[in-house]
Amino acid sequence: MAVLYDYFAAPSDDAAATALEDGPRDQFPTVETKFIEPLVVMGCLEELLTGRPYDEVIKDPRWGHGVVIEHDDSGLMVITVTDGLRDGLAAAGDLDEVAVRWAGIEELAGFDAAVLAEILGELKDLAVDAEKNGERLYCWTCV
Repeated sequence: MAVLYDYFAAPSDDAAATALEDGPRDQFPTVETKFIEPLVVMGCLEELLTGRPYDEVIKDPRWGHGVVIEHDDSGLMVITVTDGLRDGLAAAGDLDEVAVRWAGIEELAGFDAAVLAEILGELKDLAVDAEKNGERLYCWTCV
């Protein structure tokens, strides 16, 4: 069974919650990643981008906080992404270098760093716009 992950920017948790049923693509700026899960993989990315230790990242109240979760068999949920990750993405420099380091984590073993660099570029653009607009990042998940 495949799990889909779409990252998006929204002005508030309440606004983000409206993406639950149909996903964020028609309502909010969205990056479809399909396989980049929001907890461990993105927590490791935040550590790479900001130098904030992973053990601190996972203690952030916005790390994977469930904004809204469908409690049926649909597996739909919207969860928060930390502001540290948003800010780290927005300020990121050499995405190719970051992608190579990110591809080295266990959870991304076998992924092509060039593909990850493309995704990082899209996520950076999303983060830059979100930061400029005073928005936060979220992840819509569909199992």
